[in-house]
This record gives sequence, C-alpha cells and structure tokens, in this order.
Amino acid sequence: MTAHLTMRIPPVKLADLEKVGAPPPVRNVVECTDGSGTLQAVAYMERELPPGGVPAYLAARKTGARSFVLWADEHRGSRVATLVTHSAHNGVATYQVLGAHGEIIGTLVREKAFKGRGIRTRWTVEQPGSPIAVGYQGRIFWWLVCWLLSPLLPFFFLGALFENSGLPRAPRRIRWRVGGRLRLDFRPFGDRLQLCEPELDRRLAAALLALLRSFDGWFGAPWDGREK
Repeated sequence: MTAHLTMRIPPVKLADLEKVGAPPPVRNVVECTDGSGTLQAVAYMERELPPGGVPAYLAARKTGARSFVLWADEHRGSRVATLVTHSAHNGVATYQVLGAHGEIIGTLVREKAFKGRGIRTRWTVEQPGSPIAVGYQGRIFWWLVCWLLSPLLPFFFLGALFENSGLPRAPRRIRWRVGGRLRLDFRPFGDRLQLCEPELDRRLAAALLALLRSFDGWFGAPWDGREK
C-alpha cells in the first residue's frame, strides 16, 4: 500500500526561546499515513549543532552541509536515526543516514543545478541492497517558464506585499525512478513525499523529506535555518 509522508513544522514559540534549563520539546515531526486517514509519527526532527553552536551550523549549511537527529518522541527519549554530511563541495553534497547503532540506513546525494550533471538539481537515494533511485528537481518546461518570467520578479514582490499573497516558488517536484519504475514522488503542494514501494525504510524517507525541506528554494523558510 502506498504511504505518504509529511513534515509538520510549527512556528517557534517565544516562550521556548526564552526558557532556561531543560530544552523545549522537539516540535518538527514527520508523519506518515497509508491512506487509512490515521497519521503516525515516524520521527521528530532536530538539527544537531556542531561544537561552534548555531553560528557554526549556519556557516556550514551554506556549503550544503546538514546534520539532523531523528528522535522517537518529542522529549528526545531515544534516537531513531541521524543524518550526517559525508562531504559537501562545489555544489555536490553527500549525506549518510545512520541507524541508532551507527549502521548505514542509506545515502542521499544532492548535485546542485549546473554544478553536477545537468541543468536541474539531481537527487539520488540509495538504500543498502537496493538500486540507486535518481530524481531531478522540476520539469524542464516549468524551469523555462521561471527563467522567462524572472525579469518580472520585482512585480511579484510588490504583488505579494500589497495583496498579502505568497511569492512564486521555483519548480520543486521530484520523482525518483529505478529503471523507469517510480519509487518516490515529492509533491511541493503540501510538501508530501509519496513512497511508491513499501520496502523503502521510513527512517530514510523521513530524513530525505527533512533534507528536502531544508532546501526550500528562493522564497522558502528552511526549518533548520533559524538563528536561535
């Protein structure tokens, strides 16, 4: 049965930022539904800060580096998995998703447009024992439309300001295929990740969704990019 993952990112509460002592609960959660209408929490997502704290994390993420913890519950009772950056250089970043005992669950690679192998950002998903799934961000047609409309961006800004509407977004849909067979489908409307094959590890899928949401595009608000 096809499953869908979504990531719920509640706004940060000022009271949590001002709280001294115990850290606030983890509010970012990846949830899964198999069509029955029941949502099940897969993991609670939190960025894992390096020794230099938030400034060091934000500096590293400019190169494409990311580091996330997947918790079993909002109170950090146990670690389900961890996403770490294996390498990030010249627009190409490789991430590993590790299990609770350090075993490799999967490998994710992001090759930025014009830095990797094409004019679109290329994503690959590899799970041990399975072939590599390859996906490209957006359809070429919609990228052409964006490029043609780019001179009108100042007017879009004004429209969003006076009409209280959202800003346009770059094409974000990604479909991963293996030998022509659809394996994963990220749909930007609702930021939903569809798992087309049940054998895909949901911890890997949750890490992938969190990673995608951290690259939210031109006018997005990446969940891991806040300064506090």
